[in-house]
Amino acid sequence: MIEGGLRALDLEALRSFVTIVRMGSLAAAAQQRHRTVSALSMQIKRLETSLGTQLLVRSARGVTTTAAGETLLGEARELLRQHDGLVARITGRGLSGQVRFGIPEDYAPQIVGRLLPDFMAQHPDVILEAVTATSGELVRRLERGDLSLIVALDRPHPLAGGIPLWRTQPVWAGARDITLTREQSLPLALHPVNCPYRHLGLEALETAGRAWHAVFTSTSIHAVETAVASGLAVSILERERITPAMRTLGEPDGLPMLQGCEAQLHYGRHVPAQSWPAVEALGSLLIRQLGQSG
Repeated sequence: MIEGGLRALDLEALRSFVTIVRMGSLAAAAQQRHRTVSALSMQIKRLETSLGTQLLVRSARGVTTTAAGETLLGEARELLRQHDGLVARITGRGLSGQVRFGIPEDYAPQIVGRLLPDFMAQHPDVILEAVTATSGELVRRLERGDLSLIVALDRPHPLAGGIPLWRTQPVWAGARDITLTREQSLPLALHPVNCPYRHLGLEALETAGRAWHAVFTSTSIHAVETAVASGLAVSILERERITPAMRTLGEPDGLPMLQGCEAQLHYGRHVPAQSWPAVEALGSLLIRQLGQSG
């Protein structure tokens, strides 16, 4: 017991709890933590007894968090981050390992330019590899075990268990002097099939019964923006990417409303144990900074 009658939480039990939630099952977490399933089960039982509430619900498909467990998850991640940072500063041994981080190209300038340099300055022994791709491709790479964590939109391939970061603001974009009629087939500049904005744009057009055809396709956001600004085609862009050479299009131009997406943080389930503290440290930084900025 500690002062005030509160019980001290077992940090290793908290690590096991966080790992179980991330991996989705006790068996997978046990392998990650180099423990037996029964040992992890006992840790969770003691943690639940100490807190006086159920944290996990087990089923044939794995485990899910209760409301109390979901609350504990965020607090536990932050507590472990602070603990590990304190130990590293006192002992002089910082984080190490490899972090493979995936982000959509649209948001790479802000994340790479603002957050990753700070992370590398704080953890110089970490090997960081950042890659850009569409959200659909990032989800596939994460599930294959190629990436440690990703920021991805929840379209077109939603992945369960993501941590919400911000809501996007997609808009129809055309050249400043573009003129459209409702009768004409809409000329589009598109990303590949795994792009969330392609998915929601075409879905909206088909629901509205608006004819369209692709005149330009590219994996590069800058190439798509050039096609829009030059008047070659219309596309779907994040509102903040509209330049003076473009204008936002909408219902007066015969275009349907667009729904937003949610940007989420996802952790991989195949991260080596020695790299996990560094992966979680980057994830915590992204949650703090991107969750606040929207």
